[in-house]
Amino acid sequence: MAPVSPELISPRSSRVAAARRLGKRNFRGKERLFLAEGPQAVREAAGHRGGSTATLVELFTTVEAAERYADIVGTARDAGARVHLASEAVIADISTTVTPQGLVGICRFLDTPFEEILAARPRLVAVLAHVRDPGNAGTVLRCADAAGAEAVVLTDASVDLYNPKAVRASVGSLFHLPVAVGVPVEQAVTGLRDAGVRLLAADGAGDRDLDDELDKGTMGGPTAWVFGNEAWGLPEETRALTDAVVRVPIHGRAESLNLATAAAVCLYASARAQRAAGGCRSVTGS
Repeated sequence: MAPVSPELISPRSSRVAAARRLGKRNFRGKERLFLAEGPQAVREAAGHRGGSTATLVELFTTVEAAERYADIVGTARDAGARVHLASEAVIADISTTVTPQGLVGICRFLDTPFEEILAARPRLVAVLAHVRDPGNAGTVLRCADAAGAEAVVLTDASVDLYNPKAVRASVGSLFHLPVAVGVPVEQAVTGLRDAGVRLLAADGAGDRDLDDELDKGTMGGPTAWVFGNEAWGLPEETRALTDAVVRVPIHGRAESLNLATAAAVCLYASARAQRAAGGCRSVTGS
């Protein structure tokens, strides 16, 4: 069991300073470490292993949080993480949130090589191409996890997976499924197609309608949805790489759907079609 350090009083502590620097991308990349904040993220991190290595390295917790979330702190200790009792000022100094919840973990990078994702022959994948907003990226990852996708791919033009806002928006899903990062769009599309996956671009101006595709029974096979930038969608050269450009129908008067909502609709449509085609339970079944 990892030891508990004395209470960290000063935000000027060297260990606190090292944790605080992980709020910046260049330091995260150099150390290959990132922050996970709050009970849900820390719980998932404490129970996660990358091969034989525990993902959670250190945990900073206030005395109150350590008592409230004793099970999480115990799991972290059992996993070998060093647990630091810290003042609220220290937690606030490390945290990137306005109202910290008393738990901040330091985790090892856990992205998966793209080749490993292909080797697993995934049936449902979300590809984030040119997605720059970390909150949207994390939410799409959460949607992919909920829909039962086997992987998420972030292209080299997309946001940093370990941005604190992206980690928070994933609500722990970052620790649930393989995520490849920094993959060029053409490599992502070519690799998935060679693995037998159909590539669908999600775009409001698509020439195919999602409802029509479902009615035609074309959605039951292995599928990768390609989602674009929040503001301008997918560039023409990216849409041209895919097998079809599909729009989510707007039946009411809304101008459009935001990225995360559209991603949820598309991923669940594929999940339902695949389960129907395979004779499996419904997505919402128990």
